[in-house]
Amino acid sequence: MERRLEGIRVLVTRPRERSEELCFLLEDEGAQVLHVPLLELRPPEDPRPLVAAAEAIQRYQWVVFASASAVDALMDALREAGTTRFLSQVRIAVVGPRTGRTVEGYGLTVAAEPPEGTGVALYEAMRGALGPEDEVLLPAAEEGRRELEDALREHGVRVTRVTAYRSQPAPLSPEARALLEASPPDVALFASPRTAETFLEAAGRERLGTARLVAIGPTTATALTHLGLAVAAVAERPTPEALVEATIRAIRG
Repeated sequence: MERRLEGIRVLVTRPRERSEELCFLLEDEGAQVLHVPLLELRPPEDPRPLVAAAEAIQRYQWVVFASASAVDALMDALREAGTTRFLSQVRIAVVGPRTGRTVEGYGLTVAAEPPEGTGVALYEAMRGALGPEDEVLLPAAEEGRRELEDALREHGVRVTRVTAYRSQPAPLSPEARALLEASPPDVALFASPRTAETFLEAAGRERLGTARLVAIGPTTATALTHLGLAVAAVAERPTPEALVEATIRAIRG
């Protein structure tokens, strides 16, 4: 079978716990993966809002997850509060197949998943099942974008957003810096605007060299453009498989 990325050096900047499947798929296509995680996931500085939401989970009709990390964080809080059993009475909406798989891994059912990872698409996926008095819990990254929350609020949905986790820049180790100097990437993958900003701050624009840039979605692609970086390809969905296909398009045109 043809390995479509044979010998191509691909820079992956996602945290290790989010990128194992992606790295495996890239290597399966023959790529040489340069894994330089730039963000570390941490618990919220003030856990009280998350704890309060977990203790009163039965008051919500919906929980919306935009990342697998948010799922894990809420499940941990529910276990601590002893209210995990009540989550089965709440409808769950997710953004992205990986988030959905994480939900299902806890034995839960996904009630709504939009084909696109945008706030408007999420509202459209939920709209038919949303009641006029429904309350929605949105556990999210501290620095996560507000698009999902804003889209729901604009349509009159009552949303409680709580910080489930935070990401902070990870220092670029001397080994990682040496790796980028010795083996400049042919392709660089960015899975969030913050990751792109952190890379430029930690490593500098020159470390990208002539790499072709791949974005996980339109929001990240727009952020890269605003940073003055040309985007070679955008993944059609926020999945490891789609990122691999976008990488191949970036190389082959």
